Amino acid sequence: MYDIYGLGNALVDTEYLVKDSFLRTHGIDKGHMTLVEEEVIYNLSLALDGHEPKRISGGSAANSMYAAQGFGARTFYSCKVAHDEVGEHFLADLSGAGVAVNGNARGDDGVSGRCLILVTPDAERSMNTFLGISTQLSVADIDEGALATSGYYYVEGYLSSNESSLAAAVACRELAERNGVKTCVSLSDPSMVTFFRDGLENILGNGVDQLFCNEEEALAWAGTDRLDIALAELKDIARTCNVTLGAKGSLCISNGEQKQVPGTPVKAVDTNGAGDIYAGAYLALVAQGADPVDATRFANYAASQLVTFVGARLHTVEDYATLKKGFKA
Repeated sequence: MYDIYGLGNALVDTEYLVKDSFLRTHGIDKGHMTLVEEEVIYNLSLALDGHEPKRISGGSAANSMYAAQGFGARTFYSCKVAHDEVGEHFLADLSGAGVAVNGNARGDDGVSGRCLILVTPDAERSMNTFLGISTQLSVADIDEGALATSGYYYVEGYLSSNESSLAAAVACRELAERNGVKTCVSLSDPSMVTFFRDGLENILGNGVDQLFCNEEEALAWAGTDRLDIALAELKDIARTCNVTLGAKGSLCISNGEQKQVPGTPVKAVDTNGAGDIYAGAYLALVAQGADPVDATRFANYAASQLVTFVGARLHTVEDYATLKKGFKA
């Protein structure tokens, strides 16, 4: 029924352009994702009064499913939102793009999750995330029929931070394994590797089909400053592994062969969502029959186009199809 079944948090992003001094003043860890309480989001919003915000639905795996759908894949997403304006905005964005969503996505109480993203002049993004009702994402939110009839199961490493969502991620992997569905995992952020490694190890189980991470996450996972050592360890985790290297492109390690695929030179404005569109682009193409290296080339290109403007997604779902048509392999 579906090419890719995604599981992850449901967040609505509010993005601001700020100077590095703002991060220092408010003690924000630059370039990382930090889990915060709703009060922190409120106080930061007050401090940002006068800055022009940009609001768009987000959540790492949700961004990837949105992209994959736009690139021609059939996708499903399991998540949890509240009966509030933020949650309705999130669901409307996904359904408008054609992404199917679990029927019980709306919870009975609580507030929907949101993320305040601060982008500095060097295009680096620092995320302050209040998960809200997303912490209630559970095994009950799994659509077993949709997952069992999908080609790939994709999960964000952010779910390792919460007991309920972690249980759902592990249950999905186990169901995928029983039904021959390929499991794909993103490490998501260095903070997940540092503070929630046990949860990530549970999500990965005895190994997965596909792993996505960036260089910093790879080094953190292996506890080293040498990428070759980190790659050797990642090869034991996943049959295929993609490691993004920023402007240098990315590494694709598949069937024992390692290839560095160069990136597309651009002037980056905002790196928020680059890893998400990369994963969505890669999975959409392999689901449509591309080999891993060709899919990596397209993923590099898609990420390079996204970072040239502010926001974690392209403006419309149709823009993804246009981007794909303009790609020269």
